[in-house]
Amino acid sequence: MLTGIAFEMGAIIFLAAKGGNWLDEKYQTEKRIFTAIATLLGVAISIWVVLRQLKRIQN
Repeated sequence: MLTGIAFEMGAIIFLAAKGGNWLDEKYQTEKRIFTAIATLLGVAISIWVVLRQLKRIQN
């Protein structure tokens, strides 16, 4: 069960980074700001998902 959590985290962060990269290419930004914001958002979401799953395991 815990290995599934690691794969979920990786998938969420990967998809967020890909989405940010796509936005940077679409709007042709030089500093890759969308990639940075989306990746940080993906990390925050993945941590939230992990904490929620850990609470379910403890109950």
